[in-house]
Parts: sequence; C-alpha cells; structure tokens
Amino acid sequence: MNEWFEAEQRAERALQFVESQRWAEALAEIEAAIAINPHNATWHAQHGYLLEELDRTLDAAEAYEQSLALDGDDADVSLALGVAFLRLDRYAQAVELFEELAVVHPDLEPAYCHRISAYTELGRHDRAEEMFYLAQQLDEDCPHCFFSMGASLAARGQAKRAIFCWKRVLDLEPTYIGVNRRIAQAYRAQGRLDLAREYFLAELRDDPGNTDLLFELADLSIESGQFGAAAAKLGQILELSPMHPRARFALGNLWLRRNYPKQALECFREVQLDDDDDPRLSPALLDEKTGEALMRLGNFADALPALQRASKCNKPSARVMMLLGNCLMGLRQFESAADCYRSVLAHDAKHAQSHHNLAVCQLRAGRFDSGLAHCLEALRAKPDYTTAMYHAAIAMMELGQWAEAKKMLTRAKKSDPENEAIETFLQGLWKFRLRSWGYRCISIFGFKAPRKIKLQIHLE
Repeated sequence: MNEWFEAEQRAERALQFVESQRWAEALAEIEAAIAINPHNATWHAQHGYLLEELDRTLDAAEAYEQSLALDGDDADVSLALGVAFLRLDRYAQAVELFEELAVVHPDLEPAYCHRISAYTELGRHDRAEEMFYLAQQLDEDCPHCFFSMGASLAARGQAKRAIFCWKRVLDLEPTYIGVNRRIAQAYRAQGRLDLAREYFLAELRDDPGNTDLLFELADLSIESGQFGAAAAKLGQILELSPMHPRARFALGNLWLRRNYPKQALECFREVQLDDDDDPRLSPALLDEKTGEALMRLGNFADALPALQRASKCNKPSARVMMLLGNCLMGLRQFESAADCYRSVLAHDAKHAQSHHNLAVCQLRAGRFDSGLAHCLEALRAKPDYTTAMYHAAIAMMELGQWAEAKKMLTRAKKSDPENEAIETFLQGLWKFRLRSWGYRCISIFGFKAPRKIKLQIHLE
C-alpha cells in the first residue's frame, strides 16, 4: 500500500511542477509514479504531454500509445497522438487515427480539422478541402482550419485564396504564430514585395529572435535591391548567433554582389560548416565563392585550388567550370582553360560565354579559324554579345577577312556605342591592314607582326 501511496504523491508533485513549468522535474516525478504503477492510463498521457514540452515527440507518441492501450476511449489522448504523428511526418497514420476518432465522435471538430493538414502534406487536396467544409459545419470560426486550408491552396498555386484564408486567421486570432509569415511568402511569390515586407515585419514583432525569419527578410531585401537593409538583417542574425554559417556566407555573397571582394573573402573564411547545416550551403559552394572572391582580387594562384575542389563535386555547375576556366586563363594556362569550357559545352552546346571564352583560348594559340567559329556560335546564342563581336573581328583580321572584320566592328559599335576599345579598333583598322601588308613584304627577313589588339576576357 505504501508504494501505491508514493506513486500518487509523485503524480501530484508532477502536476505541481507543471503549474510552474518545471518540465524536467515534472517528468522525473511522473516517470517515478509510472515505474511504481504502470497501469494508470492518465499518467501515461501526462508523460506524453511532458515529453512533448521537452521536444521529445517520438517518445511522447509512444507514451500516448501506452495510454490508449490501457484506455482506448480517451478522445483527448487520441487527438494528442494524432498531432504527434503529424509532427513526426507520419501523415498516413495520423489520417487513419483521426478517421477512427470521427467514427466514434462524429461531432469532434479537431478530428476533421487536423486531417486538413495531413491530407495537404499527402498531396490529397480534394480530401483536404472536403475536411475543411466538414469542420466548418461544426465550428465555422476555427483558425486552425483556415490556416491549414490556406496551406493547401498555396500548394496548388492558388495564392489569392490562400491569402484570404490566412487573413481570416488573423481576424479570428491576431497572435496566431506563423500566419503573417505565410501571407508574406505568398505576396513575395506574387512579386508584391512591399506587402511581403509588411507581413514579415509583423511576424518578426511577435518573434524577434527567429533567425530563419530574419534570413527571409534579408533575402527579400536583396531581391528588392535594398542591400543596406539586407546587411542589417544579416548583422542581427550574427548578433544573436555569431557562428551562424548561413548568415555569414550570405553576408559574404552580398559583399561579392556589391563588388567588395576583400570583405567577401573575410566572411567566407569565417564560415564554419557543420554536418547539420543547410545542405544548400556545401563545402563546394563555399570553395566556389572563395575562389571567385580571390579572382576578383587578382589572386588567381590562390583561387585555383579552391575552384578545383569545387569542380570535383558530383555535378559541378556550369558556373563553377566557367570560373575555373577563367582562373586558368588568368594564369595563362589556355589549354586547360579550354578543357573547362568544352566540358560546359558538352552539356549545353548553346552556352554563349563558353563559346566566347573558348574562342579566346583558340586565338591565344593562333588557331584563328577555330576561334572565329566559336565567336560566331556565341553570337548565334546571344546576338548582342559585343565582346564576341570584338574577338570575331580580331580573328577575321588575322585571317585577312578585312571587309568582314569591318562589318563586325560596325555591328559591335552599334551594339555598344560607348565602348572605346571598339571605336579605336574600327578607326585604326586600315592601319592594321597596311601594317599586315608591310610585314608580309618583309617576312623574308624573319620578322613577325606584333599583336596590337588586346584580347578581352569577359567574365560573367
């Protein structure tokens, strides 16, 4: 009898600890009570509740299942188990449980309400909408129903109706967590950035320490061209979490975008990646951006190993291969650079910049026919590619195609009338032709015409 009395006392102390939100101490007491008497369904339910408060959802689900094994008629515990299944992404199990619950308790609105989000996650939006209208018959002012219905509509691309549902949530419950953010995301998807910012800020006022939300605001500011505001938001994240790798990387990317490679490089070098980081922020991506910053600083030798590492990932992007090729060009390793551009063209035969930069490599090697061919391919893919016109004119000049070179330079001038290099080349073309004729006349003495036209590498 003393043991049963002790179990009751421990369960009572657990409730006292719950009232003061001392979750860990409450958990210890209820577990002690269950150890003495494992046949009390209510204590198992309380155990599940405490485990959820401590973010141990999987353990909580097991506790609820133990409670239902002892008392299968408890609707509240069944609901709690179903919600736990939703949090564990076990949507089919949640649906099955809520369906069974609705059979026994047909007037229990949450049994329909929670199925809206479950069906949404399963992609069964027709069933989600059916559950919404069934739930409305029982409670037409349930904010959870409108929130979940908004998510279903948004997933189907019906942003306007989704926003209507989410604004209805705010009417019913102005402090509903996450709804302002959903409205902001919907407006952003529509390109209505000012409205998106308004709702993001409203969400941030309710949750000022949410670094994910601050990150979205920073990203929105970048999209709006408000780089100062973006830097400020990223700075807030780093104040809250100084080692936040995504924020530090994004700040470096922002510096790079604004053409401050030195500051960008400092940020990239401070990024410390962990296994739990966002998979979109990979070592290969960090190497790519570090290499790009070093290249912009003119440090091609140090950029090369970083870009080589980035190129060795499973599927290196065209951008990585272009950067690596440009770096090798900066180091005057033209044959290796050409291989990089060819690897891009193997997957995208119309990649204009690859054709152009490969043309530059060919011109450097004195292969003017091939260089001209790639310049013309670049212009087929991108007719206003002024730099490709410039280099096509060089190739034509070297091949003695003077009339064609003049036409190409005239086209380039029309495309970019402020380009001084094109104007100088066009105005001096007759001199190059005369000089070429003169050098052919004296070539018997072993002289070669010096190159007077500079090859341009156009990095994008």
